[in-house]
Amino acid sequence: MTAGPPEATPPAHRGPLSGLLVADFSRILAGPYATMLLADLGAEVVKVEGPGGDDTRTWQPPVRDGVATYYLGANRNKRSIALDLKDPADLELARELARRADVFVENFKPGGLERFGLDYDSVAAGNAGVIYASISGFGSAPGGRSLPGYDLIVQAISGFMSLTGEPDGEPYRAGVALFDIMAGLHATIGVLSALNHRHETGRGQHVEVNLLASALSGLANQTSAFVAGGVVPFRMGNSHPSLYPYAPMMCSDGELIITAGNDAQFRKLCGVLGVPELADDPRFARTEDRNHHRDELRPLLLERLRTRTKMEWFRDIIGAGVPCGPINTIDQGVAFAEEVGLDPVVTVGEGSAAVPTVRNPITFSATPPEYRLPPPTLDEHGDELRRWLAAPADEEASA
Repeated sequence: MTAGPPEATPPAHRGPLSGLLVADFSRILAGPYATMLLADLGAEVVKVEGPGGDDTRTWQPPVRDGVATYYLGANRNKRSIALDLKDPADLELARELARRADVFVENFKPGGLERFGLDYDSVAAGNAGVIYASISGFGSAPGGRSLPGYDLIVQAISGFMSLTGEPDGEPYRAGVALFDIMAGLHATIGVLSALNHRHETGRGQHVEVNLLASALSGLANQTSAFVAGGVVPFRMGNSHPSLYPYAPMMCSDGELIITAGNDAQFRKLCGVLGVPELADDPRFARTEDRNHHRDELRPLLLERLRTRTKMEWFRDIIGAGVPCGPINTIDQGVAFAEEVGLDPVVTVGEGSAAVPTVRNPITFSATPPEYRLPPPTLDEHGDELRRWLAAPADEEASA
């Protein structure tokens, strides 16, 4: 592990990745999300930004105190330095950071860092143990390396949008940059795996993740339907191709998602709804039967559900052990997480600099995530980081 910048880590800090130095040359979402997860777990993350800053600083509204909430959502626990890689002095600082880093994360277009001597081969030549993670849209092979990779484009190209929307309607994107987040998670898994390999062998390596591969992997049963079964999935609105009921269903005041994932759950659902005979009806007794006869089953379920409110049914159906839930807005979703004890919001920083953020979803019994720094302003830590990088590494290590 490499000694981090001075005063970077409080003495009591005990995160599972404490002592790791991450050079974060990424921007927008996939890379910053991955490095924020590493930072939450104790790594020291130095966020390197161009003079104009991370693009998402300008992606607004919405804002908090004039700062885009998009940026705030993926950049806590980091320290920012603004470096112009076209400036020789700044480029040397960037190279020095790369020489000291345990992990280097970037999402430039493949080959984009070669002219700065910050590509994997160049960095590894001076830092053999570095874990160098590259995130791209379509990989580094000749056919994809020149293609720009935005999440929406990958949602379209992967086939995801062909599955999203009403059967007779137009394709829709997801309401979040789904594959940016998924690629960020895959990059984090890759980095941690490579760190374990380095622990065993002393050798670093190049980890590559791309949005399209993450999308095809994340489409799971839908891509499997094609590659294993020769079936091209299609839009079914909110219906599931293999389960029923597994969809929103209208109650007296709104919709409730009901998911009877097996025959036993369906029998319990029928009991709660007061129609136990449906579980013995040969049209509905088995999962396969319910799929084939969903048009006959649906009105029978809706007839009962419309007699009460969604929250009345929610309490009773959940109480019977059948998964279900109301369709909430984001604020209601956060409130529900609070109700069930997840404490979803953590405030990072103090006073006017305090920023509410969404809690890291991982819990540890011994080394919990920590929330040390609010998302940094552009070059907020530039002076101290420049002094640290300008000092000889051996001198810094002995300080």
